[in-house]
Amino acid sequence: MRNTAQSKAAFDEAKQYMPGGVNSPVRSFANVGGNPLFIARAEGDKIYDIDGNEYIDYVGSWGPMIVGHAHPQVVRALREAAARGTSYGAPTLLETELAKLVQTVYPSIEVIRMVNSGTEATMSALRLARGYTGRNKIVKFVGCYHGHSDSLLVSAGSGMATFGVPSSPGVTPGTAVDTIAVPYNDEEAIRSVMEREGDAIAAVIVEPVAGNMGLVLPRQGYLSLLRELTERHGTLLIFDEVMCGFRASLGGAQAAYGIRPDLTCLGKIIGGGLPVAAYGGRHEIMERVSPAGPVYQAGTLSGNPLAMTAGIETLRIITAEPEDGAPDYSRVLTLKTKNLLLGWQRIAKEYGVPICAHQAGSMFGIFFINREVYNYDDAVAADQDAFRIWFETMLDEGIYLAPSQFETVFMSGAHTDADIDRTIAAAEKGFAAVKAART
Repeated sequence: MRNTAQSKAAFDEAKQYMPGGVNSPVRSFANVGGNPLFIARAEGDKIYDIDGNEYIDYVGSWGPMIVGHAHPQVVRALREAAARGTSYGAPTLLETELAKLVQTVYPSIEVIRMVNSGTEATMSALRLARGYTGRNKIVKFVGCYHGHSDSLLVSAGSGMATFGVPSSPGVTPGTAVDTIAVPYNDEEAIRSVMEREGDAIAAVIVEPVAGNMGLVLPRQGYLSLLRELTERHGTLLIFDEVMCGFRASLGGAQAAYGIRPDLTCLGKIIGGGLPVAAYGGRHEIMERVSPAGPVYQAGTLSGNPLAMTAGIETLRIITAEPEDGAPDYSRVLTLKTKNLLLGWQRIAKEYGVPICAHQAGSMFGIFFINREVYNYDDAVAADQDAFRIWFETMLDEGIYLAPSQFETVFMSGAHTDADIDRTIAAAEKGFAAVKAART
């Protein structure tokens, strides 16, 4: 077992000063037991904890490190930007440059507003949808996560598709009452809601590739159905691509599935590891945002020059034209991800450990399941004990994964074929440990 004594001591101390010892819940390792690692530094596809242990990292700061940690081009640009000042509270050319780069990849985003987090992006997009349509109700999907704003922290009631009820203390019933929660991938449920409430619904917001209940892909035709139903009722369709943007494909899920939403929320990658997100869409909708229009939204640090710089350099790297007919950046990552998952699936089958592995471009995930017949969005079938054993083994072998099978993990341009081979070899030890625990 690796020595992580310093991380344990650091966690014990942190719990005296921060709720649960962390500043974001999933970092606590609550789903797998044990103590989280405290990271000292990162480079390429590796992270290093304060005990000096090295790990191949597939979390990638939960997605933004698509070019790897501390990429020389990004670091160099950040150093130069920091020397010019870290924040101005005034417009810069950098904001327009990043906006142009985003629009090149996402033609549905005709006008964009930079913000500081995915939560802020989705919250602002929904406010805009209500202001634009003059309607109050919204639809979200059970299992899709859009940040921690009050109107989105709701769960479904007892019916197939019902008005949401608060899923966190501190969220008032009045806040949640206009949010309708619908099961993801359930065509009957969304048809029923739109038939009953469609003309009063301002927006339908969805993770087109769900990444916060494990990686769950949309069923064939499901996103097209959402587009059809929202257009029929004058409802805005919002794609939350904070996670799957630039990941499901270079142009995100909307390019991969050929759907043009009214509004899109982006994050993660457009900040290159710094806190940035954005929302944008059709010109006639976005012109309602202050100061052009009456829908108020502001942020002192929005468009921060350091964050804009990191985003610009990251997008330059992943959108660069390949040389000599080589595959583009996104295609390379997709192939690497496929090779890793094929290795995991092959070994799991050899050891008789039933898993379900999903991929969307350079996003991927794995479920350990309790039965042979498995509905991939049925979380009840997930075997948590098997995942815990596998996760602990992988960590001890130097592979850093999300500490929950209901989180998505990511490939980066820094991962090598040798790293993938090492990860597959480590997974074999993990599957062997799971099989041994079951016999």
